[in-house]
Amino acid sequence: MRYYSSMIEEGRGDTRTRILEVAAKMIAADPGEDVSLRAICAEVGVKMPTLYHFFGNKKGLLEAVVERGFDLYLSEKESHESTGDPIQDLREGWDAHVAFGVANPGFYTLMYGKIRPGYSPAAQSRPSEILRGITAKAEQQGRLVVPSARAAAHILATNIGVTLRMIVLAKEDWELSNSIREGVLSAITGTSAMDSQRSVIHQVLDYANGRPEVLGTEETAMLSAWLRRLSNE
Repeated sequence: MRYYSSMIEEGRGDTRTRILEVAAKMIAADPGEDVSLRAICAEVGVKMPTLYHFFGNKKGLLEAVVERGFDLYLSEKESHESTGDPIQDLREGWDAHVAFGVANPGFYTLMYGKIRPGYSPAAQSRPSEILRGITAKAEQQGRLVVPSARAAAHILATNIGVTLRMIVLAKEDWELSNSIREGVLSAITGTSAMDSQRSVIHQVLDYANGRPEVLGTEETAMLSAWLRRLSNE
């Protein structure tokens, strides 16, 4: 009997997840347009009472879609280990944010594109706290020229803007993203883009020379020579 009950709960969970995925897909297909609950139910193959059972109403469904979007986003972020350098972590976090939005426009447009004055989804605070934790670490290391909270605000505002732009245009523009990312990092750290590039080169140098067995002794020496030449340029 207990096994049968667990199967029912599992089936319910699958149906709920399917409704959320279909809702996100339909939102992505027509961003900014009103999504039809009947169309969602028809796509999933359930009746309206089933949707109301899980989410109560349309607002509840949309809030659940937002919550699931942040769950997916954070699970991807948590799968990446810290580099040990908060500035590099900010750089990689930026890229991961844009990549998630481009790959999941339905979720993302609800997570960050649904604007209502004075309102932000409760789940939105979770990635923001992670970001503020990284900028706080950078501030403790004396790497910032602005308060850590202001640095986090700079990054989040521009990161969202770049991502929404790609979604709206339905076109990836990583050159623009990289340029804006480095501009923001330069602004909050007081370093030039060239300084940032040299920092990355030196990190690669340290990594390669500390692990010569990865590429081989000769290859590591060759890579080091090339990277030093680039750094001098």
